[in-house]
Amino acid sequence: MDRFSFLNTVHAGFIGDLYEQYLTNPDAIEPSWRSLFQGYDLANEGYNIKEDEITIPVHVQKEFQVIELINGYRTRGHLFTKTNPVRERRQYNPSLDYSNFGLAASDLSAVFNAGDILGLGAVTLQEIIKHLENIYCDSIGVEYMYIREPEVIKWMQDKLNKNDNHPNYNAEAKKYIYSKLNQAVGFENFLQTKYVGQKRFSLEGGEALIPAISVLLRNASKDYDVQELVLGMAHRGRLNTLTNIFRKPVRELFSEFEGKDFEDENIDGDVKYHLGYTLSKTFKDGKSIKMNLVPNPSHLETVGPVATGIARSKADKFYNGDTSKIIPILVHGDAAIAGQGIGYELLQMSQLNGYSVGGTIHIVVNNQVGFTTNYLDARSSTYCTDLAKVTLSPVLHVNADDAEAVVHATEMALEFRMRFKKDVFIDLLGYRKYGHNEGDEPRFTQPKLYKAIAKHANPKEIYAKKLIAEEIIDADYISSETKAFKDMLEIGFNEAKQDKKSKIRSFMKDTWKDYKRESLPAMLEATDTTYSEEKLKNIAKIVSTTPENVKFLRKAERILQGRMKMVEENKIDWGMAETLAYGSLLEEGFDVRISGQDVERGTFSHRHAILKDENSEEKINLLNTNKDNKGKMSIYNSSLSEYAVLGFDYGHAMANPNSLTIWEAQFGDFSNGAQIIFDQYMSAAEDKWKLQNGIVILLPHGYEGQGSEHSSGRMERFLQLCAEDNMTVANCTTPSNFYHLLRRQMKRNYRKPLVVFTPKSLLRHPKAVSSITEFAEKGFQEIIDDSLAKVKDIKKVVFCTGKLYYELLEEREKLERNDIAIVRLEQIFPLHVEQASAIVSKYTNAETFVWAQEEPRNMGAWSHIRERMEDIVNLKLASRPYYAVPAAGSGARFRERQKRVIDAVFSI
Repeated sequence: MDRFSFLNTVHAGFIGDLYEQYLTNPDAIEPSWRSLFQGYDLANEGYNIKEDEITIPVHVQKEFQVIELINGYRTRGHLFTKTNPVRERRQYNPSLDYSNFGLAASDLSAVFNAGDILGLGAVTLQEIIKHLENIYCDSIGVEYMYIREPEVIKWMQDKLNKNDNHPNYNAEAKKYIYSKLNQAVGFENFLQTKYVGQKRFSLEGGEALIPAISVLLRNASKDYDVQELVLGMAHRGRLNTLTNIFRKPVRELFSEFEGKDFEDENIDGDVKYHLGYTLSKTFKDGKSIKMNLVPNPSHLETVGPVATGIARSKADKFYNGDTSKIIPILVHGDAAIAGQGIGYELLQMSQLNGYSVGGTIHIVVNNQVGFTTNYLDARSSTYCTDLAKVTLSPVLHVNADDAEAVVHATEMALEFRMRFKKDVFIDLLGYRKYGHNEGDEPRFTQPKLYKAIAKHANPKEIYAKKLIAEEIIDADYISSETKAFKDMLEIGFNEAKQDKKSKIRSFMKDTWKDYKRESLPAMLEATDTTYSEEKLKNIAKIVSTTPENVKFLRKAERILQGRMKMVEENKIDWGMAETLAYGSLLEEGFDVRISGQDVERGTFSHRHAILKDENSEEKINLLNTNKDNKGKMSIYNSSLSEYAVLGFDYGHAMANPNSLTIWEAQFGDFSNGAQIIFDQYMSAAEDKWKLQNGIVILLPHGYEGQGSEHSSGRMERFLQLCAEDNMTVANCTTPSNFYHLLRRQMKRNYRKPLVVFTPKSLLRHPKAVSSITEFAEKGFQEIIDDSLAKVKDIKKVVFCTGKLYYELLEEREKLERNDIAIVRLEQIFPLHVEQASAIVSKYTNAETFVWAQEEPRNMGAWSHIRERMEDIVNLKLASRPYYAVPAAGSGARFRERQKRVIDAVFSI
């Protein structure tokens, strides 16, 4: 008797559905059915199973083969789409031909219950194939079957089965799409006529981006009550987006094209396709959405983490952590998203507690060329979007010439993001009409491609032809729409001729309305950072006390006891000083956010901001248990990333000036990995984009014999970036001065980035302690004079910074050299020249003035200090000689070189 005869009585659609579940999640299937499916798969894999061992009825076997065909389309259909508008797709094998699934031409007219899987019911194989071709092999190719969540898979399949993955827009919706295409194409044509050869990084070939974003915004507001958008994008199509999405007055844009100077003499500004914009847009239904286009530099993908950092900050501050109220959208280039590692870093952060934003919508404007590089030379992966598989994010590959398909894919992406709160990608496959910029000749490197592009109709023309055929619009309608938009541009163009200056609008102006832009004199003014001693002691008590019903590890309990002991003995160390700074700011209504590698504990185990309950492993931040807090502290261990994490925190600080936002490098030299953020944003954003930012960078720095990579935070690089009034660089020597420095950052009515070279050995140095009075009554000291020196006895004055001070102090005591004064520069930039001059003048009997540093002569602060003090005093140098590396790897050699520096100070 046939052991599988029972299958004759089972509905094949039921088997198909069960088999589909088995393919997605085998463990969820009843064991006997799972065994059957495994046997079937084994037989198909060719594991020499004899036919008489497993005999499945022919019609059931055929149903399985149809199910495999369906699964083949779902898994690989994206490889066989019509998504490339200007050249043939690469060929992939095996194809999706039904014969590759054991089916024959005679099966095409046979009816299969497997159609139930697609929502078709029992239909012919021919109808099933037609349905699958429409869904998976037309203008939209979909990648999603690698997702490991059955709920997501089912949702995607239900969405795709609906309308054969083709939209069914009414006449009004189609006219709206056409109107946005008309604007996108008309704008580029106008610029090409008026500003021939000027760089504008045209959107031509990808104009469907404009209706796509327009519909996305409208639907986000109408269907999901989204309140705000943060858009990060590089150059390609940015001016078109500014004009047709953000409604930037064309008069202002044309003034920028005219090359006019900026009306604000205190900034240098930036090229037009780097500038940001903020606007509130109101729709016909009365709902509005605030839109932010983030300023960006030429480092293409850098804006990604900055934009998402802004979104997270705004969600936390203004929407009570509800990420459904704000959407980040990132517009990438195909070469950039495939080639820039920061994209990978950003995706790896996307689901982490400290960096999640409820999902980002990624749109790749895929030109198929990066500058002059063909896509075959630009990546190893099949698609530029293969990065999406890192987070199992779905990808929709869309033909940019099919405007309705582009809008449809965007609507699906929005719905996915709002439902699952995860990233989703749209690969907008188009072309680039001109070279990388409008002055390039692309035929030098892409002759065949650009022959095809030269003959190719633009998306507006293609869509107009379609709508005329559908009798939705006619030639008069096209002519009227084209003329109306061109007339509007012409008016703005003529008005721009009258303007004498260009203006740069402030980004997120409402957020920064209470903060002034200040110059150097304000940065050198004293700021009141005092705080009640009684309140500080109360904060100390809170962070020294285990909450009720919580059990910490014994070592953690000893840490808490040590905190209280510091206050009792009036010897507060670095970690406690930092804690008091945060605690006092929280009570005053400021938020605190810290992120970086191992910041919860601190690389050197000095912070212990987060402690864990021994039983539940619940994370507890004692500072947040203070009932007097008006702000909240958040601290997150980051992924092993510098570039993206710092970019994210920079964006966070940009969106919330009321938050002390800190990024700490595990070691100071790790900042190398984030250099682009320092160069393009932190040091230059205020001068380029009128953009203040109070980000704080903590870089552990100091020569402790730990080799080249863990000695120097590369102070010289940051000081080279310092100019005018762009940021502050400090290297404190006392806990209280560090405390006041952090408090000053928030107590000022303006924001500048702050770079602090923080200590390692000083964290527990017996002399690096401060009294509670110094916290409560004093303020930040830019320069600390030698309080032990008797002025009339001083023959030599030594200027230094950081932990070298304590080594020089120890040596002075050992040698009993009372003729030497040691002066500490705590704030290296901006240097308080008046204070420095007063100190030099004070030591009237001094014959020699020295700058001492641990770093080699070509590193550290020497070049910076020499230039800024040359009008005050002629400094001699005590340092290591010129070296290619910051420090020696040998402990013995390190000690020898360190001793030479110290000896030089006393022998010069």
